[in-house]
Amino acid sequence: MPANSFQSAAGRLAVTLLIAAAGGATFNLFALPAAWLSGAMVFVAIATLAQVPTLMPVPLRDALFVMIGISMGAGVHPDIVDRVAEWPVSMAMLIAVMVAVTFAGYAVLHYGAKWSRETAYFGAIPGALSYVIALATERGADLPRIASSQSLRLFVLVAVLPFAVVSSAEPAGGGSGTIYVSGLKDFLIGIPLCLAASWLAIKARVPGGGLTGAFFMSAGLNASGLLVLVLPGYIVLPCFVMMGAHIGCRFASMTLRQFLSVLGASMAAFAAAFLTSLAGAWIVAELVDIPFGQALLAYAPGGLEVMTLLAFMLDLDPAFVAAHQVARFTGMVLLLPFITGLVLGRRSN
Repeated sequence: MPANSFQSAAGRLAVTLLIAAAGGATFNLFALPAAWLSGAMVFVAIATLAQVPTLMPVPLRDALFVMIGISMGAGVHPDIVDRVAEWPVSMAMLIAVMVAVTFAGYAVLHYGAKWSRETAYFGAIPGALSYVIALATERGADLPRIASSQSLRLFVLVAVLPFAVVSSAEPAGGGSGTIYVSGLKDFLIGIPLCLAASWLAIKARVPGGGLTGAFFMSAGLNASGLLVLVLPGYIVLPCFVMMGAHIGCRFASMTLRQFLSVLGASMAAFAAAFLTSLAGAWIVAELVDIPFGQALLAYAPGGLEVMTLLAFMLDLDPAFVAAHQVARFTGMVLLLPFITGLVLGRRSN
Protein backbone atom coordinates (compact mmCIF):
# COMPACT_ATOMS: atom_id res chain seq x y z
CA MET A 1 0.00 0.00 0.00
CA PRO A 2 2.68 2.56 0.88
CA ALA A 3 4.63 1.63 -2.27
CA ASN A 4 1.55 2.14 -4.45
CA SER A 5 0.82 5.45 -2.72
CA PHE A 6 4.39 6.59 -3.31
CA GLN A 7 4.27 5.62 -6.98
CA SER A 8 0.97 7.44 -7.40
CA ALA A 9 2.26 10.58 -5.67
CA ALA A 10 5.54 10.46 -7.61
CA GLY A 11 3.66 10.12 -10.89
CA ARG A 12 1.34 13.01 -10.08
CA LEU A 13 4.29 15.19 -9.11
CA ALA A 14 6.13 14.32 -12.33
CA VAL A 15 3.07 15.21 -14.42
CA THR A 16 2.63 18.46 -12.49
CA LEU A 17 6.26 19.53 -13.00
CA LEU A 18 6.17 18.64 -16.70
CA ILE A 19 3.05 20.75 -17.19
CA ALA A 20 4.58 23.59 -15.17
CA ALA A 21 7.83 23.49 -17.16
CA ALA A 22 5.88 23.53 -20.43
CA GLY A 23 3.91 26.57 -19.24
CA GLY A 24 7.00 28.44 -18.12
CA ALA A 25 8.83 27.67 -21.34
CA THR A 26 5.85 28.80 -23.42
CA PHE A 27 5.52 32.12 -21.59
CA ASN A 28 9.30 32.59 -21.78
CA LEU A 29 9.20 31.97 -25.53
CA PHE A 30 6.89 34.96 -25.88
CA ALA A 31 9.11 37.04 -23.56
CA LEU A 32 6.31 37.63 -21.03
CA PRO A 33 7.27 39.14 -17.64
CA ALA A 34 7.81 36.66 -14.77
CA ALA A 35 7.38 33.99 -17.45
CA TRP A 36 8.54 30.91 -15.57
CA LEU A 37 6.33 31.65 -12.56
CA SER A 38 3.16 32.83 -14.28
CA GLY A 39 3.37 30.36 -17.17
CA ALA A 40 3.73 27.40 -14.83
CA MET A 41 0.83 28.68 -12.73
CA VAL A 42 -1.53 29.13 -15.67
CA PHE A 43 -0.81 25.75 -17.25
CA VAL A 44 -1.08 23.83 -13.96
CA ALA A 45 -4.28 25.65 -12.95
CA ILE A 46 -5.92 24.79 -16.28
CA ALA A 47 -4.80 21.17 -15.98
CA THR A 48 -6.05 20.97 -12.39
CA LEU A 49 -9.49 22.31 -13.30
CA ALA A 50 -9.56 19.78 -16.16
CA GLN A 51 -9.23 17.03 -13.53
CA VAL A 52 -5.59 16.21 -14.24
CA PRO A 53 -4.28 14.77 -10.93
CA THR A 54 -1.70 17.46 -10.11
CA LEU A 55 0.23 17.49 -6.85
CA MET A 56 2.73 19.60 -4.94
CA PRO A 57 3.79 17.70 -1.78
CA VAL A 58 4.00 19.70 1.43
CA PRO A 59 7.67 18.79 2.18
CA LEU A 60 8.73 19.88 -1.31
CA ARG A 61 6.68 23.06 -0.99
CA ASP A 62 8.31 23.90 2.34
CA ALA A 63 11.82 23.29 0.97
CA LEU A 64 10.91 25.41 -2.06
CA PHE A 65 9.91 28.33 0.17
CA VAL A 66 13.27 28.23 1.94
CA MET A 67 15.23 28.18 -1.33
CA ILE A 68 13.19 31.03 -2.76
CA GLY A 69 13.68 33.03 0.43
CA ILE A 70 17.45 32.62 0.18
CA SER A 71 17.37 33.59 -3.49
CA MET A 72 15.24 36.68 -2.97
CA GLY A 73 17.68 38.01 -0.39
CA ALA A 74 20.11 38.58 -3.25
CA GLY A 75 17.94 41.51 -4.30
CA VAL A 76 18.87 43.45 -1.14
CA HIS A 77 22.05 45.51 -1.29
CA PRO A 78 24.05 47.54 1.27
CA ASP A 79 22.16 50.72 0.32
CA ILE A 80 19.00 49.34 1.99
CA VAL A 81 19.63 51.53 5.06
CA ASP A 82 19.12 54.60 2.89
CA ARG A 83 15.68 53.31 1.87
CA VAL A 84 14.33 52.48 5.33
CA ALA A 85 13.27 56.12 5.72
CA GLU A 86 10.63 55.44 3.04
CA TRP A 87 8.79 52.91 5.18
CA PRO A 88 6.96 54.76 8.03
CA VAL A 89 4.68 56.74 5.70
CA SER A 90 3.92 53.76 3.49
CA MET A 91 3.29 51.51 6.52
CA ALA A 92 0.75 54.01 7.86
CA MET A 93 -0.97 54.14 4.48
CA LEU A 94 -1.05 50.34 4.39
CA ILE A 95 -3.80 50.23 7.02
CA ALA A 96 -6.07 52.60 5.11
CA VAL A 97 -5.51 50.81 1.82
CA MET A 98 -6.22 47.33 3.26
CA VAL A 99 -9.47 48.55 4.84
CA ALA A 100 -10.51 50.14 1.55
CA VAL A 101 -9.56 47.03 -0.45
CA THR A 102 -11.62 44.77 1.83
CA PHE A 103 -14.63 47.09 1.73
CA ALA A 104 -14.50 47.37 -2.07
CA GLY A 105 -14.50 43.59 -2.49
CA TYR A 106 -17.20 43.15 0.15
CA ALA A 107 -19.49 45.69 -1.50
CA VAL A 108 -19.29 43.88 -4.83
CA LEU A 109 -19.83 40.40 -3.39
CA HIS A 110 -22.60 41.31 -0.92
CA TYR A 111 -24.54 44.07 -2.66
CA GLY A 112 -23.76 43.11 -6.25
CA ALA A 113 -23.53 39.30 -6.25
CA LYS A 114 -25.91 38.91 -3.27
CA TRP A 115 -23.54 36.71 -1.26
CA SER A 116 -24.36 36.52 2.44
CA ARG A 117 -22.64 39.04 4.71
CA GLU A 118 -20.35 36.39 6.19
CA THR A 119 -19.35 34.84 2.86
CA ALA A 120 -18.80 38.23 1.20
CA TYR A 121 -16.74 39.48 4.14
CA PHE A 122 -14.40 36.50 4.23
CA GLY A 123 -14.23 36.31 0.43
CA ALA A 124 -13.08 39.94 0.27
CA ILE A 125 -10.34 39.80 2.92
CA PRO A 126 -6.99 40.22 1.11
CA GLY A 127 -4.86 37.12 1.61
CA ALA A 128 -4.18 34.73 4.52
CA LEU A 129 -6.45 32.05 3.04
CA SER A 130 -5.88 29.35 5.67
CA TYR A 131 -6.53 31.78 8.53
CA VAL A 132 -9.59 33.24 6.80
CA ILE A 133 -11.00 29.74 6.21
CA ALA A 134 -10.55 28.91 9.89
CA LEU A 135 -12.54 32.00 10.94
CA ALA A 136 -15.15 31.45 8.23
CA THR A 137 -15.72 27.87 9.37
CA GLU A 138 -16.66 29.10 12.84
CA ARG A 139 -19.15 31.52 11.29
CA GLY A 140 -20.79 28.93 9.01
CA ALA A 141 -19.89 30.84 5.83
CA ASP A 142 -19.85 29.27 2.35
CA LEU A 143 -16.33 27.82 2.29
CA PRO A 144 -16.21 26.75 -1.42
CA ARG A 145 -17.14 30.26 -2.51
CA ILE A 146 -14.59 31.83 -0.19
CA ALA A 147 -11.79 29.47 -1.29
CA SER A 148 -12.69 30.03 -4.95
CA SER A 149 -12.72 33.81 -4.58
CA GLN A 150 -9.40 33.85 -2.70
CA SER A 151 -7.65 31.43 -5.08
CA LEU A 152 -8.89 33.25 -8.17
CA ARG A 153 -7.65 36.57 -6.80
CA LEU A 154 -4.12 35.22 -6.32
CA PHE A 155 -4.22 33.59 -9.77
CA VAL A 156 -5.19 36.83 -11.51
CA LEU A 157 -2.70 38.86 -9.50
CA VAL A 158 0.22 36.68 -10.59
CA ALA A 159 -1.01 36.76 -14.18
CA VAL A 160 -1.65 40.53 -14.29
CA LEU A 161 0.79 42.22 -11.90
CA PRO A 162 3.98 41.57 -13.92
CA PHE A 163 2.49 43.46 -16.87
CA ALA A 164 1.27 46.33 -14.67
CA VAL A 165 4.65 46.65 -12.96
CA VAL A 166 6.79 46.36 -16.09
CA SER A 167 4.74 48.93 -17.98
CA SER A 168 4.57 51.48 -15.16
CA ALA A 169 7.84 51.68 -13.25
CA GLU A 170 11.55 52.00 -13.57
CA PRO A 171 13.58 49.33 -11.76
CA ALA A 172 14.56 50.03 -8.16
CA GLY A 173 17.61 47.82 -8.14
CA GLY A 174 16.46 44.30 -7.38
CA GLY A 175 18.26 41.05 -7.79
CA SER A 176 17.11 39.47 -11.01
CA GLY A 177 19.80 41.22 -13.02
CA THR A 178 22.59 40.02 -10.76
CA ILE A 179 25.22 37.88 -12.50
CA TYR A 180 27.42 37.19 -9.46
CA VAL A 181 27.13 33.70 -7.97
CA SER A 182 28.43 32.98 -4.49
CA GLY A 183 31.63 31.11 -3.89
CA LEU A 184 31.94 28.05 -1.68
CA LYS A 185 32.80 30.12 1.40
CA ASP A 186 29.68 32.27 1.00
CA PHE A 187 27.51 29.16 0.71
CA LEU A 188 29.10 27.39 3.68
CA ILE A 189 28.44 30.42 5.90
CA GLY A 190 25.19 31.72 4.46
CA ILE A 191 23.10 28.59 3.81
CA PRO A 192 23.24 27.21 7.40
CA LEU A 193 22.39 30.65 8.78
CA CYS A 194 19.38 30.92 6.45
CA LEU A 195 18.17 27.42 7.36
CA ALA A 196 18.46 28.28 11.06
CA ALA A 197 16.54 31.52 10.51
CA SER A 198 13.75 29.62 8.71
CA TRP A 199 13.52 27.11 11.54
CA LEU A 200 13.32 29.84 14.16
CA ALA A 201 10.71 31.77 12.15
CA ILE A 202 8.54 28.65 11.82
CA LYS A 203 8.83 27.93 15.55
CA ALA A 204 7.91 31.53 16.33
CA ARG A 205 4.89 31.27 13.97
CA VAL A 206 6.09 34.15 11.80
CA PRO A 207 3.87 34.53 8.69
CA GLY A 208 5.31 32.41 5.87
CA GLY A 209 8.07 31.40 8.29
CA GLY A 210 10.08 29.14 5.98
CA LEU A 211 10.41 31.80 3.30
CA THR A 212 10.37 34.82 5.60
CA GLY A 213 13.16 33.61 7.88
CA ALA A 214 15.45 32.61 5.02
CA PHE A 215 14.71 35.82 3.14
CA PHE A 216 15.47 38.21 5.97
CA MET A 217 18.64 36.34 6.94
CA SER A 218 19.82 36.29 3.31
CA ALA A 219 18.80 39.94 2.91
CA GLY A 220 20.67 40.90 6.09
CA LEU A 221 23.84 39.13 4.99
CA ASN A 222 23.71 40.72 1.53
CA ALA A 223 22.86 44.15 2.93
CA SER A 224 25.76 43.97 5.39
CA GLY A 225 28.26 43.53 2.57
CA LEU A 226 30.00 40.78 4.56
CA LEU A 227 29.16 38.24 1.90
CA VAL A 228 27.05 37.88 -1.23
CA LEU A 229 24.59 35.00 -1.12
CA VAL A 230 23.28 34.42 -4.65
CA LEU A 231 22.01 31.05 -5.84
CA PRO A 232 22.87 29.95 -9.41
CA GLY A 233 20.24 30.14 -12.13
CA TYR A 234 19.93 26.39 -12.50
CA ILE A 235 18.55 26.32 -8.93
CA VAL A 236 16.51 29.53 -9.01
CA LEU A 237 14.63 28.90 -12.27
CA PRO A 238 13.19 25.50 -11.21
CA CYS A 239 12.09 27.16 -7.97
CA PHE A 240 10.10 29.71 -9.96
CA VAL A 241 8.48 26.91 -11.95
CA MET A 242 7.57 24.93 -8.83
CA MET A 243 6.14 28.01 -7.12
CA GLY A 244 3.88 28.53 -10.14
CA ALA A 245 2.87 24.86 -9.96
CA HIS A 246 2.09 25.25 -6.26
CA ILE A 247 -0.33 28.12 -6.96
CA GLY A 248 -1.95 26.22 -9.81
CA CYS A 249 -2.53 23.19 -7.59
CA ARG A 250 -4.69 25.29 -5.27
CA PHE A 251 -7.55 24.80 -7.73
CA ALA A 252 -7.69 21.10 -6.86
CA SER A 253 -10.14 21.93 -4.07
CA MET A 254 -12.85 22.97 -6.52
CA THR A 255 -14.61 21.55 -9.54
CA LEU A 256 -14.88 23.35 -12.86
CA ARG A 257 -18.57 23.95 -12.18
CA GLN A 258 -17.78 25.57 -8.82
CA PHE A 259 -15.10 27.68 -10.45
CA LEU A 260 -17.42 28.91 -13.19
CA SER A 261 -20.25 29.58 -10.72
CA VAL A 262 -18.17 32.12 -8.78
CA LEU A 263 -16.06 33.42 -11.67
CA GLY A 264 -18.11 36.53 -12.46
CA ALA A 265 -18.54 37.68 -8.88
CA SER A 266 -14.95 36.91 -7.94
CA MET A 267 -13.56 38.77 -10.96
CA ALA A 268 -15.75 41.80 -10.21
CA ALA A 269 -14.62 41.79 -6.57
CA PHE A 270 -10.99 41.44 -7.66
CA ALA A 271 -11.35 44.37 -10.06
CA ALA A 272 -12.75 46.60 -7.32
CA ALA A 273 -10.04 45.57 -4.84
CA PHE A 274 -7.26 45.87 -7.40
CA LEU A 275 -8.32 49.34 -8.51
CA THR A 276 -8.31 50.39 -4.85
CA SER A 277 -4.79 48.98 -4.49
CA LEU A 278 -3.72 50.89 -7.60
CA ALA A 279 -5.00 54.16 -6.14
CA GLY A 280 -3.29 53.55 -2.80
CA ALA A 281 -0.02 52.55 -4.46
CA TRP A 282 -0.06 55.67 -6.65
CA ILE A 283 -0.57 57.94 -3.61
CA VAL A 284 2.27 56.26 -1.71
CA ALA A 285 4.59 56.32 -4.71
CA GLU A 286 4.04 60.07 -5.02
CA LEU A 287 4.42 60.72 -1.28
CA VAL A 288 7.67 58.85 -0.71
CA ASP A 289 9.11 58.95 -4.24
CA ILE A 290 9.38 55.22 -4.92
CA PRO A 291 8.56 53.29 -8.10
CA PHE A 292 4.84 52.75 -8.55
CA GLY A 293 5.34 49.03 -9.23
CA GLN A 294 7.18 48.60 -5.95
CA ALA A 295 4.36 50.23 -4.01
CA LEU A 296 1.78 48.18 -5.91
CA LEU A 297 3.43 44.88 -5.00
CA ALA A 298 3.65 45.98 -1.36
CA TYR A 299 -0.08 46.79 -1.29
CA ALA A 300 -1.37 44.08 -3.63
CA PRO A 301 -3.95 41.79 -1.95
CA GLY A 302 -1.94 38.63 -2.57
CA GLY A 303 0.28 36.25 -0.66
CA LEU A 304 3.47 37.30 1.10
CA GLU A 305 5.63 34.73 -0.67
CA VAL A 306 4.33 35.42 -4.17
CA MET A 307 4.33 39.22 -4.00
CA THR A 308 7.88 39.30 -2.62
CA LEU A 309 9.01 36.83 -5.27
CA LEU A 310 7.50 39.00 -8.01
CA ALA A 311 9.39 42.02 -6.65
CA PHE A 312 12.62 40.05 -6.89
CA MET A 313 11.88 38.75 -10.39
CA LEU A 314 10.88 42.21 -11.66
CA ASP A 315 14.03 43.89 -10.33
CA LEU A 316 12.28 45.88 -7.61
CA ASP A 317 12.99 46.12 -3.86
CA PRO A 318 11.99 42.77 -2.27
CA ALA A 319 12.80 43.98 1.26
CA PHE A 320 10.29 46.83 0.99
CA VAL A 321 7.61 44.53 -0.39
CA ALA A 322 8.27 41.76 2.14
CA ALA A 323 8.19 44.14 5.10
CA HIS A 324 4.81 45.52 4.07
CA GLN A 325 3.33 42.12 3.26
CA VAL A 326 4.52 40.74 6.63
CA ALA A 327 3.01 43.77 8.39
CA ARG A 328 -0.27 43.27 6.52
CA PHE A 329 -0.44 39.57 7.36
CA THR A 330 0.55 40.06 11.01
CA GLY A 331 -1.99 42.83 11.44
CA MET A 332 -4.70 40.62 9.96
CA VAL A 333 -3.91 37.72 12.28
CA LEU A 334 -3.92 39.98 15.34
CA LEU A 335 -6.95 42.10 14.46
CA LEU A 336 -9.24 39.94 12.32
CA PRO A 337 -11.07 38.20 15.20
CA PHE A 338 -11.81 41.59 16.80
CA ILE A 339 -12.78 43.25 13.50
CA THR A 340 -14.93 40.27 12.51
CA GLY A 341 -16.87 40.63 15.76
CA LEU A 342 -17.44 44.33 15.07
CA VAL A 343 -18.51 43.79 11.46
CA LEU A 344 -20.56 40.60 11.75
CA GLY A 345 -21.55 40.72 15.41
CA ARG A 346 -20.99 38.06 18.02
CA ARG A 347 -21.08 34.47 16.81
CA SER A 348 -24.34 32.70 17.61
CA ASN A 349 -24.20 29.43 19.56
